[in-house]
Amino acid sequence: MTQALRKSRTPRTNIVFGFLLAVIGYLCWVLHDALMLLYVSALCAVVLMPVVRAIERLRIGRWRPRKAAAIVLMLLVVFAGILGFAFLAIPPVARDLHQLSTQPAALPNLMGKLHHIPFLGDVNTGQIRARVQGFFAEAAGYVLLSVRSWAGKLANFATGVILTIYFILEGDRAYQWFLSFISPRRRERLDQTLRRAGTRMGKWLLGQASLMLILGVCSTTVYALLHIRYAYALGVLTGLLNIIPVLGAAVTIVLVLIVAAIDSWTRVLGVAVFYMIYIQIENSYLTPRIMQSRVNLPGLAIIVALLLGFELGGVAGALVSVPTAVLVAELLEEYLVWRDAPFDGLP
Repeated sequence: MTQALRKSRTPRTNIVFGFLLAVIGYLCWVLHDALMLLYVSALCAVVLMPVVRAIERLRIGRWRPRKAAAIVLMLLVVFAGILGFAFLAIPPVARDLHQLSTQPAALPNLMGKLHHIPFLGDVNTGQIRARVQGFFAEAAGYVLLSVRSWAGKLANFATGVILTIYFILEGDRAYQWFLSFISPRRRERLDQTLRRAGTRMGKWLLGQASLMLILGVCSTTVYALLHIRYAYALGVLTGLLNIIPVLGAAVTIVLVLIVAAIDSWTRVLGVAVFYMIYIQIENSYLTPRIMQSRVNLPGLAIIVALLLGFELGGVAGALVSVPTAVLVAELLEEYLVWRDAPFDGLP
């Protein structure tokens, strides 16, 4: 049968096949934004499936939530968390901005504090004052110009959430449809490989949630002890942004240092010391025990995946970079790695 198929191939068939590949490649390039959104949504559904299954195992009296009810409960928890964060973050920030805009002496006092911070004693406060005043004048125009861009991003986010919900609800049917394109002889092997990858992705979410909780609690405690402004809101934000490896921590470090610099350089020093100590503990103890034991990915692979994901898909690509690396690693180990061949080292 295989020889008959090989004999039936003609140059015209090869040309048509190459043309179809070119058309498919062109369509993928044109539709890369939509395809990226579909991929991110599908991967988020795979990562969140252990959470949905855990909610399905709950019992409230005689009532046991099904998949749709589990999704609703998960969304309610997320929405409640967003409201709680807004309750912590918005009032103190709004109060300080109102004080800064209504009291004439507030801005000069803030500029005067810059002279007590090392390396900022020679800052031209006049230029900073002018730029701050110009910022408030240009803020309204910037908001009006960026409404369309933000509306598009919010629409993509809402579409991604809806797609993720549909993938959770109908993911099994779509998965079986995908496997139907694979020959029965190879289908079982691919199915087992993808299921192992899905299990590792779920373990990644559990490990990442553990690291986020530990960092959030530690940072909130340190910020409160140092009397940093918006300590609780910044602590929660520090824990949440830790879901983006390396990049999330860098953003929160810069933000907290700026906020701490408003009051005292000693607080800046305290924050810097805390982060240096925590990074050492996380890299030497927490990450090997929590993440590498669950996901079994080296640190170099995580960094490379993060860089590629951020370059290809921005923040969304960075969010799914580690689960994607898990999927790729599982496929490579199954189909390309020769486990039985001994390796004696380089010649």
